[in-house]
Parts: sequence; structure tokens; C-alpha cells
Amino acid sequence: MRRQVTALASIKASHTVIVHLIDGTYELFRHFYGLSRAKSGKAPRFGAVAGVLNTVLQMLADGATHVGVATDHVIESFRNELWNGYKTGEGVEPALLAQFEPLEDALRAMGVMVWAMVDLEADDALASAAEIASHDPRVQKICIWTPDKDLSQCVRGDRIVQVDRRSNTVRNAAGVRSKFGVDAEFIPDYLALVGDASDGYPGVKGIGAKAAASLITRYGKIEDFPREVLGQHRALALLFKNLATLRTDARLYDSVDELRWRGPSAEFASVSERLGLSAVFERAAKTVELTAKH
Repeated sequence: MRRQVTALASIKASHTVIVHLIDGTYELFRHFYGLSRAKSGKAPRFGAVAGVLNTVLQMLADGATHVGVATDHVIESFRNELWNGYKTGEGVEPALLAQFEPLEDALRAMGVMVWAMVDLEADDALASAAEIASHDPRVQKICIWTPDKDLSQCVRGDRIVQVDRRSNTVRNAAGVRSKFGVDAEFIPDYLALVGDASDGYPGVKGIGAKAAASLITRYGKIEDFPREVLGQHRALALLFKNLATLRTDARLYDSVDELRWRGPSAEFASVSERLGLSAVFERAAKTVELTAKH
């Protein structure tokens, strides 16, 4: 939690709107396996849900005001129809899968905007939410809280940044280029060439990270590569680029005002009781009192 506080403190500003977009799927996985490693006995049934809710409440207590959370309501998406090897829910522990819907219900009841994705993925929701917020002149900064490489394509200057909780890094455009060797707009091209094991596509055989960055620096996007550079692998590379390109046109909300946290709804008490989250309920009440003083 100390790392989170440090990262959040570095992106605060006064009298401006800062939008925080959270990868709920990543957070649920993080807390689920964190509990598994930390406890020798049986973890609480909805322990990962409690972990995510506490993470969001800590962000609010630290000064976040406008928050949205994206989840993969189902693991599969339209990309599974494009590539047979694309990631699925196969192999994900049932106890983890069973916490997605309760998390979404609890977040809504806690007063947090949730995008539970079905045809698109949580990453598409984060990209679309960032795109919508970027058109509001009141928004000084948009922070996308996820370590996923594909979200780096959304970074723009110092205004849209990626917060990597694992390394406690706030990555702006210069940070993306330093990490990958290419500008943010070319991340789909980069991933198409090197592959993304977590998403289930291998990239182009024989092209590693340095070669991919070199090719993109020389030629630009894959569509502009001389045809002989990729040869028979060109079509596959373009397919992988399509998989890596996040959709930014999902109509998730109309105004960033909808993302402002105003406290839990009246339903939060019953949802918390049903999920065994009395401690989270009490913490939410304290957070309301604390944020009222901000």
C-alpha cells in the first residue's frame, strides 16, 4: 500500500480534475494471489474483492476524486474470433472467477463507476475511458493504473500516464519510449512483432525487442514497412497488430462528472453484509468523512 500512496502523491495537483482509471481485472488477480501467498489457511471467499475495494478506498483517502474501474465480466472477447490462441478463462481458478461479479456489484454499491466488459476487454474500456476524458479541458491528467504493456499505447505526453503499481512507476510518453524503444503510438506495432504471451499471440518469429524497435524507428508502422521486410509474415503481423490495438470508441460515459465519487449508495450495507465485508463497509464510512474535509 505504501507504494500506491507514493505513486498517487506524485500525480496530485490542486484545483484540477485528475481521472483515475483502474484495471479491476489486474487488481482482482493481484489480491487473489497475494492472499494465496500470504495465508497458510483458507482465504476468505471474497478476500480478493475486499482487497480491491480497500485499494480504491485508499486512493480516495489519498485524494483521488474521479475514479472508474474496468473489469472483464467474461474473459473472452471479439479477439478470440480473430485468433484461436487468444487468451481465455481456461486455467483460471474457479474461486477467482467467482469474485468478478461480486466485485462489480460491490464497486457500484460503493459509488464507483464500473465498466464490466463482455464483447470488449477491460483494456478497451480503459482506453475508451481515457479517450473520453481527454476531450474535457477541465481534466489535467488521466492516470491508467495497470502494468499491462498494451495500455502504454494510450500514454500521451504528461497528460495521459500509466501507473505501474508493481514498480511504483508513473510512466509518461518519455517513459514509454525509454522502456520499449518506440513512441506510445507504435506500441501495437511493437507488440505485433514481439508478441504478448499474456494475451496468447507469439509475434513474428525471429524478431525480438531490439529488432522490433529498430524496424519501427526506421520505417514507422507495420503498414509502411517495405513488403520484403516481413515477407510471408506480413499478414500475420497485421493480424497481431489488430489484436494489440485497443478500441477507444466504447461509449462508457458522457461526462467526467459521472466519475466523481460521492460516497456509497444505500445498497452498500446489504451488499457488504452479503459478501462478508463489514470491515470494508466501516472503512468506506470513514473515507466519506475524510474526503468531506478535502
